[in-house]
Amino acid sequence: MNASHHGSRDGSWVALATHRDWLDAEAGRLLRFGAAARDPRGGFAWLDGDGVPDPARGVQLWITTRMAHVFALAHLRGVPGAGPLADHGLAALSGPLRDAELGGWYPAIPVGDGPQEGRKEAYGHAFVLLAASSLALAGRPGAKGLLAEAAAVFERRFWDDERGWVRESFDRAWTEPEAYLGANANMHAVEAFLAAADATGDGVWRTRALRIAEFFVHQVARAQWWRVPEHFAPNGRILPDYNEDAKDDAFRPYGTTPGHSLEWARLLLSLEAALPDPPDWLADAARWLFVVAVGAAWNRDGRPGFVYTIDGEGRPVVRERMHWVVAEAIAAAAALHRRTGDLVYEHWYRVWWDYAAEHIVDTRHGSWHHELDPGNQPSSTVWSGKPDIYHAYQATLLPQLGLAPTAAAALRARLDGAS
Repeated sequence: MNASHHGSRDGSWVALATHRDWLDAEAGRLLRFGAAARDPRGGFAWLDGDGVPDPARGVQLWITTRMAHVFALAHLRGVPGAGPLADHGLAALSGPLRDAELGGWYPAIPVGDGPQEGRKEAYGHAFVLLAASSLALAGRPGAKGLLAEAAAVFERRFWDDERGWVRESFDRAWTEPEAYLGANANMHAVEAFLAAADATGDGVWRTRALRIAEFFVHQVARAQWWRVPEHFAPNGRILPDYNEDAKDDAFRPYGTTPGHSLEWARLLLSLEAALPDPPDWLADAARWLFVVAVGAAWNRDGRPGFVYTIDGEGRPVVRERMHWVVAEAIAAAAALHRRTGDLVYEHWYRVWWDYAAEHIVDTRHGSWHHELDPGNQPSSTVWSGKPDIYHAYQATLLPQLGLAPTAAAALRARLDGAS
C-alpha cells in the first residue's frame, strides 16, 4: 500500500507532509550529533551523554559499521557531508578494523598500543555486511570490494548451511567456535542478508534469511507462545537460564527481550515483501510477535515505556527502558500498518512517537537518551552514553519507505529516478 493511498483511507501520520518534515528534521539532528563520533584513529568512537567521544572505549566494530550504514543512507538522501563520513567508516573497515592476515574484522581498534583482543562475532560481521551493502549502493569508492569480502567471509565462516542459521563467534584464527547460538546475531543476519541481496542481486541471501526466520520464529517462537528465546546451545537447544547471574547484560540479557520480537516483526514483513513466493506464515508471525511483545512489555508497571526483559513466565526482569526498543516499536507499527492497513498499528505508531518525543528524545544535549529508569528518568545501568544513532535514525526513515527493497536500495532507486 503506497503512502498516498494509505493516507487517503485513514489519515496516516506518515502520509502527512508535516509529519515527514518532523521525521526528516529529527534525522538531521541525529546526524549532526553522530558526526562528532568521527575518530582520528579511524572509524567512530563511543559518545557520552553530551556527545563527547570516550577514548577509553576504543573504536568498536559495531558502532563503526552502524554509523557507516547510517551515513551511507544519509548520502543517498542528499545530505551534504554524509558521504565523507560514510567514507571514513569504510576506510576503517578496509584498514585498522580489518584482519588482513587471517580474514574478517576485529571487534575494536584497541586503546593505545594494546593488542587486538576479543572474538570475531557474527553480530559485528553482520553489520559489516549491512554497512558494505549500503556503502556499495551509495556508490562510495571501494565499497564493492568491501562488500565482496564481507559476503565471502560471512558465507565461509558464519553461515551454517546444514542447520540454516549463523554461527556465533570464533577466535581470531577461526579455530575455536563458541559453544553458543544467539538469536540476536541471527536476527541481524536476516537484516544484513536482505541488504546484501539488494546490493549484489544474488537472491540466495534472501533464501538464507528465510531459513533463519523459519527456525527462530516459525519453529521456536511459535512453540514458545510467540516469545523469541535469545540463547541456545550450538545444537539449537534453548538455554532458559543463560546469564541468570547477569540479567541486565547489554547484548545477552537473561530471559527474553520484547524489543527483539518487535524487530523480528518488522524484518519478517520486509522478508515477505522481498521474496518472490513468500510463505503465508510470515505476516501472521509478525502480527503475533507484535501483540505478544506489546502486551508483555508496554506499560507493565503502571508507567509508559517498554521494560527491557521478561522471564519465562512473562514477568518483567529488567524494568529500565531502552531507546532502541521504542525505535523498533515505531518501525514495526509502521510496517504492520503498511502491510495490513489496520488502524491499531497507526494508533501505536502515534503513541510511541509521542512517548519518544516526551521522554526519549534529548532536545538539550542531542540524540536520544539510551536508557531510562522505570520512572522515565535518564539512567545508565545497562547503557552509558549515546553510542548509537542507528535505531533512532531508522525509526525516522523506515516508516517513509516501502517494506522492500531495503532502505539503501529504495533510496538508490529514488535517486536514480530523480536524475
